Amino acid sequence: MAAEMAGQLQLPPRAGSRPRTSTEIPHCQLDQQPGDSRHADAVLAQALTWPSVHGQPSVISVEGARALTLDPGAAAGPAEAFLAGREFCHAHAQGDFSLHATLPLPLAAAAEQAGWAEPHFLVHTGEAPATVVMLYAPRDDLERDVVLRLVRASYQFALARSGQRMAGTYERPPARKPI
Repeated sequence: MAAEMAGQLQLPPRAGSRPRTSTEIPHCQLDQQPGDSRHADAVLAQALTWPSVHGQPSVISVEGARALTLDPGAAAGPAEAFLAGREFCHAHAQGDFSLHATLPLPLAAAAEQAGWAEPHFLVHTGEAPATVVMLYAPRDDLERDVVLRLVRASYQFALARSGQRMAGTYERPPARKPI
C-alpha cells in the first residue's frame, strides 16, 4: 500500500539542484531558503485543519520549531511513523524553513529520487529510522503544494492509513537525539 501511495502522489521533479544541508545537530537546510516563512506556514496551517492534528512546540527540534502531533487515540501508526512521542512532522525555525517528517519507506525513496527530500543524516548512523526525512523548504506555491502532499502522507502514516500498521501493540523507541 505504501508503494501505491508513492505512485499515487506522482511527485514531479523538484526544480534545481539539491540544497546543502548540515551533517550535525541540528540537521538544517543551509541554502535555497525562501524569503520568508509563508509557504511553510501555509503547510502547517492546512495540516492543523485535519482531524486529530494539533500544533505544539517540537519536543525534538530546535527552539521555535513547530510540531504536528496526533491525539493519543489517533496515533495508531508504527513507532517509525513518529519523530518523538506523537510528533510526525515539524517545521524548523531560526531562518530554516525546511521540515522533518516521517514517510513510509517507498515514499521516502520516491521523494528523495524526485529531489524533494533526503534521509535525516542520523539515518546513516542508525540513530533514526529510515522513515525520517528532511523535506526541503518550499520556495513557491508549487513546491508548497508538493510538500503539503508529503506532509499529508506523513499524517496518514502516523494514523496507520498507509498499509504500514503493525499487528499488536508496540513500544515507542527511547528518546533520540534532537533532529
